[in-house]
Amino acid sequence: MKRILLSALLMVPVLASAQDTIPDIVKRFGEQQNITNLKPVEAPGGVKSWVGQYQDMGVNLFLTPDGKHVISGYLYDDKGKNLSEGYFTQQIYIPLGREMWQTLNKTKPLKEGADTAPRKVFVFADPFCPYCKAFWSEAQPWVAAGKVQLNTLMVAFLNPKSGRNATAILNAPDPVSAWREYELSGGKKLPRFDGATPRETFNLLQHHQTLMDSLGANATPAIYYMNERNELQQVVGMPDEKQLIDMFGPRP
Repeated sequence: MKRILLSALLMVPVLASAQDTIPDIVKRFGEQQNITNLKPVEAPGGVKSWVGQYQDMGVNLFLTPDGKHVISGYLYDDKGKNLSEGYFTQQIYIPLGREMWQTLNKTKPLKEGADTAPRKVFVFADPFCPYCKAFWSEAQPWVAAGKVQLNTLMVAFLNPKSGRNATAILNAPDPVSAWREYELSGGKKLPRFDGATPRETFNLLQHHQTLMDSLGANATPAIYYMNERNELQQVVGMPDEKQLIDMFGPRP
């Protein structure tokens, strides 16, 4: 799903009529190539066209006038603009991004800020990630002002001790406060934790890692939020000033 999170609105394609059916040859091709979620689009020039999803990428299919051949590729206009990318964005990436946003909202993160905050941000963070600490620190003025709810999903892969530290934080009497103290101390103040990692905590960290992978991120912080067009956005690594303002709004 990496590409859905880089969604920029390239164009607004027009969906074909709801009565349009997908020809058998197109269906068979899709099944043979493991292309799912086929949808018709009204392409220019009268060409019959459909978009579908192959793994984490969009696919554009075209039917030849004789109805006996299928072409897979990209459609360009006379100025060289890739029209297929616009179809993918509107019909595949944006809807999938909204589904992933719903999935993020069903997680149990370390939540800072009120549920009534006008903006909500999710971040995957490793206890040993210096950029996660920097991002957490940058976010605090917005959180304190009630402008943003920051939701941290802990992962553990950067350091051999990442799992141990994440476990200590997640099993503290107040995990949110423990995370805050850990970040404020630069990773020096960690709740005491003895014994093996509980199965529930291990499963939670694994779930977060799997979710982060499915979103196409391979580094932390991996940050997700919805923009004003209700499109899921991704920032991997420490955001610059413009990115901070885009996700959080004006500085309080």
